[in-house]
Amino acid sequence: MNPSFRTSQHPTWHRVRKIRGTSDKVLEIGTGTGYSTSLMCQRLGQEAITSIEYDQEVAVRARKAIAEAGYAPTLVVGDGLLDYDENAEYDQLIATCSVRTIPPSWMWQVRVGGTITTPMWGWMGGVAFAHLTLTEDGTASGRFLKDALYFMTARSHLPPSRPPMVSDIGEARPSRIDPSILSDETALWVAQLAVPRAQHSWREDTTFLVDVSTGSRANTRPDPAGGWTVYQHGPIKLWDEVEEAILTWQGAGCPHQSGFGLTVTRREQRVWLGGPGGPSWNLPA
Repeated sequence: MNPSFRTSQHPTWHRVRKIRGTSDKVLEIGTGTGYSTSLMCQRLGQEAITSIEYDQEVAVRARKAIAEAGYAPTLVVGDGLLDYDENAEYDQLIATCSVRTIPPSWMWQVRVGGTITTPMWGWMGGVAFAHLTLTEDGTASGRFLKDALYFMTARSHLPPSRPPMVSDIGEARPSRIDPSILSDETALWVAQLAVPRAQHSWREDTTFLVDVSTGSRANTRPDPAGGWTVYQHGPIKLWDEVEEAILTWQGAGCPHQSGFGLTVTRREQRVWLGGPGGPSWNLPA
């Protein structure tokens, strides 16, 4: 084995260590450099590993690097968000790209009792690391992990182009929260749950949100008299939704993402706080 693959410091190694047993079949979404692919080959055996890479040039380089490390797993050039059933059912699906929602095809390719482990990233830049187990009724559920781990986002999950941010349009009122709270990683992720189609930016002391699909906008800035003023325009009151989510999270003690979980069914993908019966938000279809 190439010595460069022996280190336990690389973040992907912590995912590899979660795999139980040497007979597990793993589908990796995103071969990348081939580093984590080689780690899994060394741990589980090359016959157990199938890895899919979207970019053909990246796949060629990865194949060469993996071969130089002494391994020959199943390597595929294609879209890992779609079906690849050749070696299914898989015991583990591990994504080395970030996704906005769980692709339905992943649910079909993992056996009952198998797991899906993936970083999740949204259009406001909030991230969480999901670890789900597939159940007999075809659903998957689990908690987000404590690891602060994410990768390049799958191309089809990237946001649309964002229009210029415009200030002070629409109805004005006092804000119930300090917009600077969105500089906290977990708070940003919670806000994103409330308005998953919105994009977020700052300009000097003003916080902007815009939902391209509906034309809804909001901006929040300090009020000279104290506090903050929010302006909202469009069919969705974006800041109203953000406030409610942040206040709910604060009321629960401001837990990390690992205090939340995700349940995926054929009809919806629902993030819940505390337990499946707690406050929840649906991810976009």
